[in-house]
Amino acid sequence: MNQWWTDRAIPASRSGLRNALDLMGILDSRQLLMRCYGLSLSDQYWIRPKGTDLSWEKINFFDNPFSEDIGDILFEVKPNHEILNFRSPDSTSDGNLRKRWKIINGKRFLVKGGSEPFFQQPFNEVIASEIMERLGIDHVPYSVTAIQSRPYSLCEDFITSETELIPAWRILQTKKKRNETSAWQHFVVCCAELGIPGVVPFLDRMIVLDYLIANEDRHYNNFGALRNAETLEWIGMAPIYDSGSSLGYNKVTRRISAGEDIECKPFKRHHEEQLKLVLDPGWIDFGSLSDVRELITGVLSSEMAAETIDEERIEAVTASVEGRIRKLRESGAAHFGKPSSLDDDRTDNTAAAYH
Repeated sequence: MNQWWTDRAIPASRSGLRNALDLMGILDSRQLLMRCYGLSLSDQYWIRPKGTDLSWEKINFFDNPFSEDIGDILFEVKPNHEILNFRSPDSTSDGNLRKRWKIINGKRFLVKGGSEPFFQQPFNEVIASEIMERLGIDHVPYSVTAIQSRPYSLCEDFITSETELIPAWRILQTKKKRNETSAWQHFVVCCAELGIPGVVPFLDRMIVLDYLIANEDRHYNNFGALRNAETLEWIGMAPIYDSGSSLGYNKVTRRISAGEDIECKPFKRHHEEQLKLVLDPGWIDFGSLSDVRELITGVLSSEMAAETIDEERIEAVTASVEGRIRKLRESGAAHFGKPSSLDDDRTDNTAAAYH
């Protein structure tokens, strides 16, 4: 319980958190959890102080408005009033990148930034979601907005007041892993015993996507399954989200062109090995990716991207994706359906420095 509560708080490594806590007069991000009753926009768990008559219907953030004070301070905007309202889902948001929740036209949206020096992750989210749209992969759509002259990704919350997101990391804890079982096999077995439908087809699509965009940070808290919060019935795997740590987001242009230093997660350390886990590639429509050059160029040459992403970098990113598409198409079956061994297996769940 203590570990779960700690994991629910904003991580200490969040960009700008220390200054934000000082401004709020808070010593530790875990204290913020108490101020918002632990409420989140990812699940239905919360705490009710003893002796109160608070109810879920009155205070949950899915159906009720919330304060923007915490989000403003996390974004280095000082509220224009002295008494802060701490009722905010921003107190339970994870990850190291600057982010906040906003209500836009009655809907809940997550606003998330990028990391220096290129601030490329928000644009990568759009590119990834457009590629998934073309391939018919269930995903969370993203757009880009500018805040204080910096790009931020924008996506609508896909969790409702009746559902909850269970991260893959929690699913893995339901069964002890056997030493002779690969990471991929262990996850599939855990899902099968829980009764989660459609797991292998989902993993096939996630692995292929992550190869195409050279995703480096699909850790076990970066995908998961959906469950009915009332009946606990499994709905299926969640739509793919959070794909920004890709396309050489933190690499100098030369390294993108050379294809250097690309590792992956969650099952294998290298994309070529992880592709071997794909059992059915028949759904891949390479023709739908014929305009990928125009797609990437259009997103990365926008006015918001121009300050940190130049034409040479755009060409490097575009050529690298085209190269992976070509390699996948030409090699065909040689990439897929290999027995899942322990070779190149990952044994950690460490997220990248910025995610």
